[in-house]
Amino acid sequence: MATHDAWALVCRLFKGGRPVLRATLSPRDVTALSVLGKAVRPTIADQLFVLCPHCQQHRAQVWGDGRGGRMCRCPDCGPVAVEANDGTALTLDEDWLRQKMRLALGIESRDGIDDLGDGVWRRGDARRSPVLLARDLTRVLHEPTLLDRLRVAGGDIRVITPRPRTPRGSPFGPGVEWLALEERFTFYGGGIALVGTPSPAAQQTVVDPATPVKGPFSADFKWVTLPDGDGTPIRCTDGQAKVFAALWSFKDEATTAERIMRRADLGSAKPSDLFKIKAKDRGKPEPAAQHAAYGALVVTQQRAGLYSMPCAAGALA
Repeated sequence: MATHDAWALVCRLFKGGRPVLRATLSPRDVTALSVLGKAVRPTIADQLFVLCPHCQQHRAQVWGDGRGGRMCRCPDCGPVAVEANDGTALTLDEDWLRQKMRLALGIESRDGIDDLGDGVWRRGDARRSPVLLARDLTRVLHEPTLLDRLRVAGGDIRVITPRPRTPRGSPFGPGVEWLALEERFTFYGGGIALVGTPSPAAQQTVVDPATPVKGPFSADFKWVTLPDGDGTPIRCTDGQAKVFAALWSFKDEATTAERIMRRADLGSAKPSDLFKIKAKDRGKPEPAAQHAAYGALVVTQQRAGLYSMPCAAGALA
C-alpha cells in the first residue's frame, strides 16, 4: 500500500507542477515519503502566507508578533501562532522523474529532452515511437499540432499524461497511444516501472475499500472522497462514519440533531461533535481533513437546529 500511495503522490505533484505544504498531506502521503527518497525534496514556500496551523482550511497572511515570533490571522480561528515547520513545502524532483521514466521506457540516453512549453516535453523515442509527456491531457487534445511535430514514418506516438478527472477511454485516433501515468507506471525499487493494463477479471477481484460507492462515500462510510478535493480518500472514525450513514439515510431531508444521533446510535448532542478537532490533534492532517469533509458535505441551519446532506438527495438505502 505504501508503494501505491508513493506513486499516487508522485503523479499528483507532477500534475500540479508546484510545491505543496507538508501540512496539507494526508497521513498516507506522509508515510509514503519514506518510500520516495530523493524523488520528493523540501523546498522554500511563500513565507508571506501559510495555511492556518489550527484548522488548515484558510490561507492567511503571516506577520511578526513583535516578540520575534510569527502569527497569522485566520478568518475562523483568529490569531494563530505560526511555527517554522508550518511553512515547510515539498516538491517533486522532475529531473528524477524524467530520468527514471527514460529507463522505464527504454529510451536511449543520447535522445535529448525537448521542452515544448506549458508543461509538455518530448522525451525521445522508445522503439521508434516518439514519447510525449504532459501535465494535462486537455492541452494535447486542444493543440493537435504538438503531435504533428512528433510524427515519424513507421512509428506510433506515445502520449503520457495524468488521468483526467473524467475518464475518456481512448482520446486519440489511430497512430497515437495514450498511457495514463497513474495506471501504466508504478514506483518500484527506487525507480519507475512500466506495467501492463490489468485484465477486466483482475480489476473485478481487487476492490479498494475506499472506492466511492454511495456518493462520495465508501460502502461502509469509513472513507470519503471530496468531489472538489485532490482525490485522496479521507478516513473517518467509526463514530464519524455512523453520522454520515445516518445523514445519508435521510436523503437530503433537513433533520434535527436528536433524530440523527439516535439513528447513528451515538450519545453526542449533535453531529458536529464527532468532527471537532481536539487540542491534542491540532495541526494533524487527518483530523483537519475529517473536519473539512463534514464542513463540505453537511449543511447546518443553526437557528432552526436542522442538518442535511445535499449529496444524499435521491440516495438509495
